[in-house]
Amino acid sequence: MDYGQLGRTGLQVSRLCLGTMNFGPVTSEDDSFAIMDRAHELGINFFDTANVYGWKKGEGITENIIGRWFAKGGGRRERTVIATKLYGDMGDWPNEGRLSALNIRRACDASLKRMQTDYIDLYQAHHVDRNTPFEEFWEAMDILKQQGKILYVGSSNFAGWHIAKAQESARRRNSLGLVSEQSHYNLIVRAAELEVIPACEDYGLGLIPWSPLAGGLLGGILRKIDKGRSASEVIVRELEKHRDKIERYEAFCDELGEDPANVGLAWLLHQKAVTAPIIGPRTLEQLDGTVKALEIKLDEKALIRIDEIFPGFKTSPEEYAW
Repeated sequence: MDYGQLGRTGLQVSRLCLGTMNFGPVTSEDDSFAIMDRAHELGINFFDTANVYGWKKGEGITENIIGRWFAKGGGRRERTVIATKLYGDMGDWPNEGRLSALNIRRACDASLKRMQTDYIDLYQAHHVDRNTPFEEFWEAMDILKQQGKILYVGSSNFAGWHIAKAQESARRRNSLGLVSEQSHYNLIVRAAELEVIPACEDYGLGLIPWSPLAGGLLGGILRKIDKGRSASEVIVRELEKHRDKIERYEAFCDELGEDPANVGLAWLLHQKAVTAPIIGPRTLEQLDGTVKALEIKLDEKALIRIDEIFPGFKTSPEEYAW
């Protein structure tokens, strides 16, 4: 396993991050335990979750599964850099969602209880809260740090200017500020290149791409369109929008002799600011297959070919001005 620093911090994390969103709704608890054990065997030490995962309001199903896995001992908690998120509503009463100081305090305590741990390595805002000033956000996060309940703070789904605003607010408090941003980024969805990635580079945030395979579109979908998730109505509709590019992409992967899913992950690992794409295996076989992405080295010619298939963006303002 390869490791890198999370943004400008000294924290060492695996170059692949284990996403746990499937644990509970799709993957059984026993299978989830097996996947997490196997992740450690492969050297993956970076796990990502959220208080809303499990998708039954207020239950925190996925965090509870992780907590019961931690409780099995054997160094499971100590060997894991655990990242979780808050923002989504965990109840129907006011202040049970978003980023008020009140919800930050309550949500953190609830996540700690569910995961059966006394600290969270990376606590992330799942979305920007336009109704909460960053001064309030940082005061609440700094208190959690002082209490030893969290170590680092990250964001998710922030625009570039949100990152800048958050960092400047933290700077006025002499706080470390954000250390990571979790963004929707893959070969098909490259808008982060306009302003989010430049902001991450400038402020020293590690980029943690979610949906690195575009919901399966980059995972060799033309070869398995009649199976499982790849056959969902949404995926079929998206495939028709991008069929020409995906046909060319899969043909290029055949030239390389590599699985399309692994090429998609390898491409992300070659991009500026990317610390670790989030992989979301539903089975042990899927997990084992993704590790091959770390071995794929894409030379300049290969990267140019991929850009020809899936054009990206120049950094703003060059993309839309001289």
